[in-house]
Amino acid sequence: MDIIDWINKSDPDTPRVLWLHGQAGKGKSAIAHMIANWFKSLGVLGSCFSFAHDQQVEHRHEKIFTTVAHDLADRDPTFKRIVAEVIANDKALSTTRDVKQQWQKFILDPISKAAASVVGRVVIVIDALDETGVEASRKHILSILASTQVAQLPPNFCVLITSFPLPDITEALQHTAHITSKSMNDISIASAEHDIRLYVSDQLGRLMDHFSTGEISCLVRLADGLFEWARLACKFIKSHKAGFSTMEQYEDLISVSPGESKGLLDEMYLTILQDIVENKLKALARFCSVMQQIVWIQEPLPVVSLNAMRCNFPNIDVSDVKAILNPMSALLSGIADVSTPVRALHASFYNFLIDSARSMQFAMEMEDGHCQLAWACV
Repeated sequence: MDIIDWINKSDPDTPRVLWLHGQAGKGKSAIAHMIANWFKSLGVLGSCFSFAHDQQVEHRHEKIFTTVAHDLADRDPTFKRIVAEVIANDKALSTTRDVKQQWQKFILDPISKAAASVVGRVVIVIDALDETGVEASRKHILSILASTQVAQLPPNFCVLITSFPLPDITEALQHTAHITSKSMNDISIASAEHDIRLYVSDQLGRLMDHFSTGEISCLVRLADGLFEWARLACKFIKSHKAGFSTMEQYEDLISVSPGESKGLLDEMYLTILQDIVENKLKALARFCSVMQQIVWIQEPLPVVSLNAMRCNFPNIDVSDVKAILNPMSALLSGIADVSTPVRALHASFYNFLIDSARSMQFAMEMEDGHCQLAWACV
């Protein structure tokens, strides 16, 4: 893989940063975490920091370099001692939200002092930079990544960034000498299909129903290079629906004819929702009520808190969100454990739900959701 080759290059002129960008569902995060896990197993990973749409309220952009510094300190005793001395000399630094100060005091200065002791490759992964929130939340991070200071990192350090190609990110990273950019659109179809085939084979190979090479090839072809589609397809096929085998789930999936105006992810979301939500007004109203609550709350809440909030909703129709959420494990996390916040597994699902042209009968009405939340809070 090109990214692994870039990480392993020892040439001092090799760009210190690689920016991997592309549209939703292309597999940017999957690649980032695969790279992180691979190098972690080799003892090479320095840090892996991920942003998420539903964690913006946590202001994770203010913690990025303190987290990276903590991970680097765990990796190298000399680096750890230097950072500890920095904090001991200025205790206010331990709580600073100034990312430029974090970068200088916790990353750049300690690396320059500990460079001789840090041997081997050091890989830092920053995933989903576009999910920090508004442009202002990542302005200083982008200025740091685009600065010549990053270009002067030791040759054994490299930074992998993934994001949607938003204008401010593109402007900062696209034409910077020490940053090489790679678009998911430039990855060959053969390479994308190869990776998706490996994933689908791994996911379906452990099932009791035997999936032939031809059936796996059919799923790979339908995915059309979208890794998120492949993930959802495997989840759908493996879902334990009473009275249906995994092979029958597979046959239902491949029988769906893609619509002319909808994308592959939209088709997959519709297929899954049509399978788990009855096409009746009452069932659809209950689904929309629960999903409005999950989509519009600023901070993700666990099932127990969602239920407590619903007790104060006007004209409540369903008091236990589990009744709606139980079949949605392919789309949401936090369902099995009532104390774990419920989150979308992929940000594209939220975007799908709030666009009525895409989600049709499953669309969320913004006004209704906000009214319910406001009433419950009052």
